[in-house]
Amino acid sequence: MTDRPDSLFTRDPRTARRRAAEARFRGFGIVAVLVGVAALVMLLASVLSSGLGAFRQTNIHIPVALEAAVLDPAGSRDPEAMKKVTTLTYGRVIEAALSGAITRAGIDTEGLSDAEIAAMLSKEAPAQLRARVLAAPGLVGTSVDASLLANGRIDGYLKGRVTMETAQLDRNVTPRQLQLADAMVAKGMMSRDFSPAFLTGPDASDLRPEAAGLGVAIIGSAYMMLIVLALSLPLGVATSIWLEEFAPRNRWTDLIEVNIANLAAVPSIVFGVLGLAIFINFAGLPQSAPIVGGLVLALMTLPTIIIATRASLKAVPQGIRDAALGVGASRMQAVFHHVLPLAAPGILTGAIIGLAQALGETAPLLLIGMVAFVREFPAAPPDGFFDPASALPAQIYNWTQRTDPAFVERASGAIIVLLVLLLVMNAAAILLRRRFERRW
Repeated sequence: MTDRPDSLFTRDPRTARRRAAEARFRGFGIVAVLVGVAALVMLLASVLSSGLGAFRQTNIHIPVALEAAVLDPAGSRDPEAMKKVTTLTYGRVIEAALSGAITRAGIDTEGLSDAEIAAMLSKEAPAQLRARVLAAPGLVGTSVDASLLANGRIDGYLKGRVTMETAQLDRNVTPRQLQLADAMVAKGMMSRDFSPAFLTGPDASDLRPEAAGLGVAIIGSAYMMLIVLALSLPLGVATSIWLEEFAPRNRWTDLIEVNIANLAAVPSIVFGVLGLAIFINFAGLPQSAPIVGGLVLALMTLPTIIIATRASLKAVPQGIRDAALGVGASRMQAVFHHVLPLAAPGILTGAIIGLAQALGETAPLLLIGMVAFVREFPAAPPDGFFDPASALPAQIYNWTQRTDPAFVERASGAIIVLLVLLLVMNAAAILLRRRFERRW
């Protein structure tokens, strides 16, 4: 028995075209996903290849004799008195120690002057040794094994960023210095080591890019996130509860809802202009302070938290409210004892995503001066909220504007740190949602 022409089991031309269209649509979707994944992989590969080197720094390992007559002429071993000895004196001590160590190692330095040998050290090296001696005055009069930063060009050579060919055209390094670096590496006097100072140290000037760190920027970002969390979360949740559960439905609440939706779409730089005009010019708050950055980012994050919180409250079935009211609970009790706990996973997720968005914002911070060069760490809260500080996105922007190639590497390293923080925050949002999610 053959199938009839109008049977469901017979593929007619229209069915064939529909299935072909569905197959094409699935193919387009798969291609779009693959293109997105490929672009993401290329981006991550580019950032990692450029920035992982920032977490490892080239150090020169030499013994340094800390002569008491030079570093503590008074012989008191009092750190306050020893502070009168400047980094220039420590620099001469290090230069003599480096020349002596190279001579003892039997490394040929023909064609290199003492100044060129000393220039292989970072300008931060004397400050490193001085800080170590002031922290432990008892070291004076002894010989210590010191690991001192090499300058950015020598560090770049060991990382493959500087070559013999480029050194011939660079006034900051010579091929003979690079040959000496190879000999010192062979003798164990120079190596690339993990550098925690990249995460804990302050920014550095253009003359010492190898010493630049993210410490001030990380603390500044943390302070701003505390302010954003303290302001935007309670205000956003309270506003959402009022609008969703208690506000009357009239033209005024409609106007408020429209404006909240519009604020969520306003470019972030507009909030920066607002912060500059109100918080700095009108209120007189200091520029480049976490308090201003936190206030600006709180205003920017507030609409996001309100929208996410309202969506979470709407997702709670109306039957939960009716059941609570039916057993004698007040409207306030129904909201805070039943609706709000059920909406908590979505509220927490929206808050964390809003904070992650604020953490990566750059434009508003540039307008309020967070891009300024800051070396001093801010104090502990609450005074530290008013001290000058930087932020991770602003620090990245700052480093990309500098001419030394070492700062480009450090900017990529800072991007890695920022991406890790954003990944942690988004993972926390997912875990909290799963942990507190309730099914009904």
